[in-house]
Amino acid sequence: MSDHTIKAYDEELQILDHKIAEMGAIAEKLLSDAMESLFNFDADLAYATISGDLRLDILERDIEEQAIATIARRQPLAADLRELIATIRIPSDLERVGDLAKNIAKRVIKIKPQLGIPRCIIGLRSMHELAATLLKDALDAYAQRDAERARGVWMRDADLDALQHSIFRDLLAFMMENPHNIAFCTHLLFCSKNIERIGDHATNIAEMVVYLVTGESLPIERPKGRSSTSVSPTTVM
Repeated sequence: MSDHTIKAYDEELQILDHKIAEMGAIAEKLLSDAMESLFNFDADLAYATISGDLRLDILERDIEEQAIATIARRQPLAADLRELIATIRIPSDLERVGDLAKNIAKRVIKIKPQLGIPRCIIGLRSMHELAATLLKDALDAYAQRDAERARGVWMRDADLDALQHSIFRDLLAFMMENPHNIAFCTHLLFCSKNIERIGDHATNIAEMVVYLVTGESLPIERPKGRSSTSVSPTTVM
């Protein structure tokens, strides 16, 4: 491969990297805005979040088409091929993060605030903070090609699962105490599941980073939730 060809190939990879970084920034903002709209019952921000998801869809399609064209043109092997596989798979996870943030925003539009009920959202704040951290760390691990940081994301996904399970139990108990809480808490249950799924996609990205850097795949079975991170009913309610 000539120096000119190598330079052109490196430039193509750099362009793809920049687009993935843009997707990551958009996905992080959509998650932040969706949760902010939930915490403040801000329908306007929720609508803006829903509209903002379109850019992610466009970028994902653009990246996939460019990566496939690069594979066909360069016929890369080994680490170079892993690089391009990552540029196809990571945008797919980021697009799903955007979809899940949009789903939360759609719930906000349907929710009718009730006096005394918003304290249920406190547990979701903890979930949001952890999910946002996992997503950021996964994206940073990709940008820095840092396999150890990616492994850390993979391990901490269990903490998010534990939080989601605890919040599920607490909201279910709250609904049983007062049937008037059922509609509101049902929306919160869906929101908590969407946040948990965002954590799964951050973990998918982390797994891809480990594969990209080392050529090895992490175990299919992910760590299970740990009770030490569970949220007490008094905290959520």
